[in-house]
Amino acid sequence: MLTEKQIQDISNDVTLVNDLSDDDLVEFCNIANQRYRAGSPIITDENYDFIFISELVKRLPNHPFLKQVETEIEGFSEEKIRLPEKMLSTDKAYTWFEVEKWLERISKFSDEITFSLDDIVIKGTAKLDGFAGYDDGVKLYTRGDGNKGSDISRVFERGLGILNDSERGQGPGEIVVKRSYFESHLSSHFEYPRNFQASLIKEKELDHFANDAINAKAALFVPFKQLPFWQGSIKEFSNQFAEIVVELEHGVDFDIDGVVFEVVNPDLKIHMGSNRKFHRWQIAYKENKEKAQVRVISITSQVGRTGKITPVAELEPTQLSGATIYRATGHHYGLVKEQGLGAGSIVELTRSGMVIPKINKVLKKAKVEIPSNCPSCDSDLAWDSDFLMCPNVNFCPDQVIGKMIYFFKILANNDGFGQATIKKLYENGIRQVSDIYLLEIDHIMEMGFGEKTSKNLIEQLNRSRQESIEDWRFLAAFGVQRLGMGNCENLLKNYSIGEIFELTAEDISSIDGFAELTADQIFEGLASIKEQYQALIKDGFELEKTPLKNDKNFSDNPFQNKKIVFTGAMSHSRSDLEKQAKMLGISVAKSVSSKTDFLIIGENVGQSKMNDAKKHSIEIMTESEYLKKLNT
Repeated sequence: MLTEKQIQDISNDVTLVNDLSDDDLVEFCNIANQRYRAGSPIITDENYDFIFISELVKRLPNHPFLKQVETEIEGFSEEKIRLPEKMLSTDKAYTWFEVEKWLERISKFSDEITFSLDDIVIKGTAKLDGFAGYDDGVKLYTRGDGNKGSDISRVFERGLGILNDSERGQGPGEIVVKRSYFESHLSSHFEYPRNFQASLIKEKELDHFANDAINAKAALFVPFKQLPFWQGSIKEFSNQFAEIVVELEHGVDFDIDGVVFEVVNPDLKIHMGSNRKFHRWQIAYKENKEKAQVRVISITSQVGRTGKITPVAELEPTQLSGATIYRATGHHYGLVKEQGLGAGSIVELTRSGMVIPKINKVLKKAKVEIPSNCPSCDSDLAWDSDFLMCPNVNFCPDQVIGKMIYFFKILANNDGFGQATIKKLYENGIRQVSDIYLLEIDHIMEMGFGEKTSKNLIEQLNRSRQESIEDWRFLAAFGVQRLGMGNCENLLKNYSIGEIFELTAEDISSIDGFAELTADQIFEGLASIKEQYQALIKDGFELEKTPLKNDKNFSDNPFQNKKIVFTGAMSHSRSDLEKQAKMLGISVAKSVSSKTDFLIIGENVGQSKMNDAKKHSIEIMTESEYLKKLNT
């Protein structure tokens, strides 16, 4: 049996999960779950799922702990009462692949009762991270073991409100506290919202924190029926999955633990039924931030296009998110020194979905070795704050290759000029992008490319010149420090692309959004690419000019300097509408906030953005109303 010190050591990463016996791992998972349910979590929910439960599934996939409903440990003395309906746990998915498997099961069950896939409706809501309960209008029950719970109706007698001031008796929901209220009023007194939420339902008299939150209507019972939701067909669900998840996650002011999706159709739900732990017609998607504790074999260095030296940890092969991970970035050498990252370190590794894995923290330090020379050109390295840099900007092979790769990546209007092609061109004397555009088929074939590949590369170069491209994107492709796409667009709203190379640092700093230090870096960067820009532009690129702020078309529209958000299915291309708006001096955002001026809606609009717009008193107009007003 684990002692309290052993439990603390495991919680604080003093004892690593790899060092636990199977029995100790099961016991710790049980204890962590009990304390979480009691409102006194000893580890984060993320660590519980992605380190300990993940390790238990790997070792003992059929252990009974994984098959049972996670019981609410309330510490109440009341007799347990049978719930009006079962409140089971929710099956979890961490990847789109697992969600697809759920959809396949739905399809299988629908075939069994000859239910058309086209008629199936999927509903999605945020998965709240509170205390689950069931309100039948007379009593409020805790979830308990899913079959029996405790009567905690006293919370309503104490004044606990219901979301949207709605009525009692709406069935399942959760007792939660608003995230914004917790951060502003409670975070200095309680480590987690769950610590505070536990105080709302205990038998003892409420303290002033709980009373204040209830009076402010910040502590609430939230019936799931009252949550903002998305609803649509399986096809719409599959096509818009990522957007739906983001919209639902940002649609509530409560701590959440993922997104819940369920089948709406009653007949199909009944047929799908449940097992001992889950309803088969329901699944919770949690963003896959899988974690593991991994040993570092060695640290190698990579050189980026800006000369920054990035430490890369070579790892013992580890399975994460369905892939075998061999390496992860160490971010920068300042962190390597600070955290003790070296051969023999034990690190906590995170990988979200298909994103490159990263080192979350170093659990066990090792001897650190800092390189003194560039691994690409052997130049002496220099420190710039926390970053180790190679100063050989123009002749370091990795930097030169990186800049050329970056140009074609940002230009994004041709294929074929990836890393392998650029490296081969470099090996044959090519040092800058303008040299690439001077190549002919014979030159490329002499470098060892086949005739068909050579012809295709020339066609791609010609296409990139002839296809229209925004001038701000073309400028951004040169990779000037502090001149990303957004800053390029801002710069070119004030000066034409032909004028920017004559600007002083003072001219740049006078533009809204450019600080003095940024302006100095941009000034130096523009000077460094001027020759390349002129060499490329003289033979022609079809650039779409960004309208200047003093242009009549830019200023004469009712939405100028307003912030708008497009949502829903539009009759015109969404990207074309956004592009047109930007050309007219309209600020386009992806999400609704208090700073949004207009929400432009199409068909099948998500409820979250509509709710946010109403909350902030934002004007809502249809696509046709917007276009009519724009063209007035």
